[in-house]
Amino acid sequence: MKSHWNQSDLDTLVADYAKQGINEDLALRTYTTRIIGQDPLLVLHGGGNTSVKTKAIDPLGTEHDVLCVKGSGWDMGTIEAAGLPAVEMAPLAALARIPELSDEDLVSAQRRLLLDPYAPNPSIEAVLHAIIPHKHVDHTHANSIVSLTNQPDGEAIIRDLFPDTTIVPYVMPGFILAKVVRDILDSNPDAKHMILLNHGIFTYSEDPRQSYDDMISMCDAAERRLAEGSSRPFAGASLPPDAPSLAEVAPILRGALSRETEIEGRPDRWVMDFRTSDQIRHFADGENVADYAIRGNATPDHSLRVKRFGMVAPAPAAGALDIFAAELKEAVARFHADYADYFARNNARVGGGFKILDPVPRMVYVPGMGLFGVGKNAKDAAISADIAEATVDVIAKAEGIGTFVALSEEDAFDIEYWPLEQAKIAKATEKPLTRQIAIVTGGASGLGYETAALLKTEGAEVALLDIDADGVEQAAKEMGAAAFVCDVTDPVSVKAAVDQVVDRFGGVDILISNAGAAFQGGLASVEDDLFRKAFELNFWSHHLMARACVHVMNQQGTGGAIVFNVSKQAVNPGPDFGPYGTSKAALMALVRQYAIEHGSDGITANAVNADRIRTKLLTEEFVAERAKARGITPEQYMRGNLIKREVTGRDVAEAFVHLAKAKKTSGAILTVDGGNVAAMVR
Repeated sequence: MKSHWNQSDLDTLVADYAKQGINEDLALRTYTTRIIGQDPLLVLHGGGNTSVKTKAIDPLGTEHDVLCVKGSGWDMGTIEAAGLPAVEMAPLAALARIPELSDEDLVSAQRRLLLDPYAPNPSIEAVLHAIIPHKHVDHTHANSIVSLTNQPDGEAIIRDLFPDTTIVPYVMPGFILAKVVRDILDSNPDAKHMILLNHGIFTYSEDPRQSYDDMISMCDAAERRLAEGSSRPFAGASLPPDAPSLAEVAPILRGALSRETEIEGRPDRWVMDFRTSDQIRHFADGENVADYAIRGNATPDHSLRVKRFGMVAPAPAAGALDIFAAELKEAVARFHADYADYFARNNARVGGGFKILDPVPRMVYVPGMGLFGVGKNAKDAAISADIAEATVDVIAKAEGIGTFVALSEEDAFDIEYWPLEQAKIAKATEKPLTRQIAIVTGGASGLGYETAALLKTEGAEVALLDIDADGVEQAAKEMGAAAFVCDVTDPVSVKAAVDQVVDRFGGVDILISNAGAAFQGGLASVEDDLFRKAFELNFWSHHLMARACVHVMNQQGTGGAIVFNVSKQAVNPGPDFGPYGTSKAALMALVRQYAIEHGSDGITANAVNADRIRTKLLTEEFVAERAKARGITPEQYMRGNLIKREVTGRDVAEAFVHLAKAKKTSGAILTVDGGNVAAMVR
């Protein structure tokens, strides 16, 4: 393991913080916290914590001795000074002398000691940091350390490698751990660093660089010890000679993980993040993967995000996806049943009172392919995948020198159902389209962009498809979507793009088939090539996209929604717009046909008819020209409807999203034009 200390970067941060009135101690602490947090071999996604003992001034101007400690919810890799709230030092340390204190009361006590009442909650391990008699304290869940401690003889291995380091037996994080450490320090106040079995490592010093360097050197020593073992400890299993593609497997897995809710009868969909590498394949392809993959997590905090362990899927074979789907369904059912039994046993052990969480695995190992992280959104899925990769690394290296042993089932339950975390879960809310994956064609601009942006705000994971490579990348960056270049008139390009979306997120739930263009010309005089192009873009592309997405939706078995962008021209054609109007009229028939043929699959097919929207199709010049021809102003032209209001792209986007959400509407044509009698569907 290498040091990432960069004095120039540190000097820059210290100078910048000084201009903001932030003292050097806090600037140093912020810098070292970041370089620790940016190394995934040390901490992941909110894990670990750091602190510095310094002085701070309260809002009334009084100076206090304080502990600035990582705040709950802050990620070490991107932390700012505000993420290290100041807590009054002496009364915080005194809490470790109280005979008993629940973690809920500990959180309340720590909040009362904050200098800033609006600051985030201090880490649950703030008391532990306070009682360590050194200015700077660093705590990580380093993979290499955990691979050594999670052994039957882990304590002996640590004593041999680090003879002058204090070893702390595993206890629940929080007040209990602080009490244990208090007793250790009472008997050995000069204890040099601490390694917590099945948990992680603490280093500390008066000098921030010394504490950081000790962390790196000790983790490096642990890595070198692990390197003495086998780098490939698992015997390979006999797997099918050919594995199917990721795009074939992911929708089947995603569908198997989904389950019907009791309230609305809709599937609880999940977003997935696929990972593979030589190490992951060696792990997932092992003949005993069903044993070592479910022994438990590397560290207790992982159980808060990915449950006590992941699920091992059957090995898929090319050309035998039906068999894979059936075996996968059984594997998920077993996981669910096992989780229910685990909950019942342990809930009874602690006296009952807990409500069971969902039984869906957050890590799925697929022999012959790799692993999937599973979450309610792309961020959560990526976190699960990161933890799964760390789990693979820890278990593989532990097995290379001995046998990986995780926390007991009881300890894992106590962490997963920690009342502090249960309270957070109870407060969590989901947006209407959370868990759903949406494709929007023509997403780089106009109605596609507006609709995609609204889908994002409603919680969906959004994939923008457009032929404009630069435009779609920029649009995706602006709204936090994923960008894919696609020629929607080319069936090969369409399949490739949909496969890429599936590879990225795990499936498809919503298609906004929006791409189109207003081809002009009289039918008797228009060139055949232009007429065909109109149908290629305004009819065939919609069929190609719908067909590809329906295939994925059916593999998932959880239904879906397709919404097409038709046009008022389909029902209210105008002169010299024959190629546009006829192709859009054909598209309207396509909408209804998809509604008829796939309603039994739980897939809805609807359309939006819009008129006079300022987009690339309806430019300012075009509006001025049409207005002049009618002898009115451009504003009057845009308000030329029954309610005399201009229709905006946002109005149309709301119609698209409404139909995407509609569970019991199919074959509908929703008009958004301010009122046009000639365009009313009848």
